[in-house]
Amino acid sequence: MKNIILRTTSGAVYIGLIISAILLLENSPYAYLALMSFFVALGMNEIYTMTRKEEHESWLIIMVDMLGGIGLFLTMYLMSKEEVSSQGMWLIPLASYLVVRFIIQLYRPKQNAVHSLTRSFFAIGYVALPLGMLNTIIAITAPRILLGIFAFIWINDTGAFLSGITLGKHKLFKRVSPKKSWEGFIGGVLLCIAAAYATHHWFNDFFQCPPLGIWIGLSIVVALAATFGDFTESLIKRTLEVKDSGKLIPGHGGILDRIDSLLLVAPATLVYLAIVVYNIKAFIH
Repeated sequence: MKNIILRTTSGAVYIGLIISAILLLENSPYAYLALMSFFVALGMNEIYTMTRKEEHESWLIIMVDMLGGIGLFLTMYLMSKEEVSSQGMWLIPLASYLVVRFIIQLYRPKQNAVHSLTRSFFAIGYVALPLGMLNTIIAITAPRILLGIFAFIWINDTGAFLSGITLGKHKLFKRVSPKKSWEGFIGGVLLCIAAAYATHHWFNDFFQCPPLGIWIGLSIVVALAATFGDFTESLIKRTLEVKDSGKLIPGHGGILDRIDSLLLVAPATLVYLAIVVYNIKAFIH
């Protein structure tokens, strides 16, 4: 019971921070940028912690990588707001990071350069880049659409959990995640579709929903991508033989254990929106 209370409390704080940051976006981006930059730094640090068994990374490289990841995220936000010149100026932070990172590596002759650089670029590509894509999603839709995407992720998790523990019999991906079932997967998708229908009819103005078909399609994309995002992190943890990515959030593990679904939902959603949202006015009522 104590663990359930702790897990519920920490989960509520996590959700509350995200909802507050997104709602404040309409007036000021600073809370959102600070929170997501914090997630970038924490997530990248957890990558290094999980891979520490194979090879320790220097504090200097970790700090440079974190700054590079945060810089990429913030630059993608500025790009989405058209506050960076289209003449390639947005590449300067990334180019600066690459120059510094490669030079640092030259002065670490005893370290396996391929392993170290691979770890750095994987951390940025797995954590910072997908979170940066959220900025583009906001730019072509609206901040509350992003809130809806987060809601679909949480609803999918809830539906999959409830359906899995009550009906789950057939394993979905036993090699990667033995506890996940087809029944749980289907339950999560169906609950997302139901939530999309309900929010479109009763909370349309609040979420600034697009037409019903696009909104339901978005819920399905989120549910599918969230499932595979969860599998992806499970595969990483199994490969590295760790149970949780960290211990930051009591009862939940690390930040990657909370945003693993989001890291695949962000690019999948962006692709979906790029295909269907050829007219941004469809998102405005």
